[in-house]
Amino acid sequence: MEVGGGLRTYRAGDRELLDGYGVDEMCRSGRGQVLVPWPNRIEDGTYEFDGRPHRLALTEPGRLNASHGLTRWSAWTAAERELGRVVLEHVIHPLPGYPFSLAVSVVYELSDQGLSVATTATNVGPDPCPYGCGAHPYLTLGTATVDSIVLKAPGRTVLLSDDRGIPTGEVAVAGTEYDFTLPRAIGPTRLDNCFGDLERDGGIARVELSAPDAAAGLTLWMDEAYGYVMLFTGDPLPDVDRRSLAVEPMTCPPNAFRTGEAVIRLEPGESFTSTWGLTPELRR
Repeated sequence: MEVGGGLRTYRAGDRELLDGYGVDEMCRSGRGQVLVPWPNRIEDGTYEFDGRPHRLALTEPGRLNASHGLTRWSAWTAAERELGRVVLEHVIHPLPGYPFSLAVSVVYELSDQGLSVATTATNVGPDPCPYGCGAHPYLTLGTATVDSIVLKAPGRTVLLSDDRGIPTGEVAVAGTEYDFTLPRAIGPTRLDNCFGDLERDGGIARVELSAPDAAAGLTLWMDEAYGYVMLFTGDPLPDVDRRSLAVEPMTCPPNAFRTGEAVIRLEPGESFTSTWGLTPELRR
């Protein structure tokens, strides 16, 4: 996609596994968007870096937040394109609130195992810069709602948030409605939460979706660069409304530019790569 560089659709066989949007449609509700140089929200759009204050535009004005980075509506360039692989690139030039230069590339690549998405950011400016990365796919197995979806998620802790989506504390998921470390149906649970302390196997964390009557199962996997994952059932959004589940790998939690938690510091010339992907399981 030229606009936003995001993931609009993904099919396995004849099964659509993303709740995406049409070729001529405007992206809604963050569908498949690339979230750089920060994912999620920054409270009041203000933060400090190396002792200097910065003020970003409030792109979520109703909540007084700067939301989901700077590239969602920018033009990206297809630097490479071949069968099963495309490389999209974009440069963030210095602007108010983020006076840094960052070159970003996203490699989308298909294989027999599914889809992989590798995002690399390089500081091409003269000063160190703060960086975080996320992605915003909505996953679907074709069910009417997510209630019947059986979810297994790796988060052993969950962030609790206020009505602005800003974290207020962290608790263990054990014994709460947010514990999906063992697979179970989502049911009526409303999810708009960031999970941390991710269980991993060989460095990979996995969110697994299945359903008794679905023709496919789906796993979203994340490498060790992604220390957090946001799960969102889309209840307040009329165009989502529990039709699909947003599974958002993130290198840092919400409000990280304010708190400093897991923010990546890129020195001039330094790069950082994070990779996630989708692995479908088709059933007969």
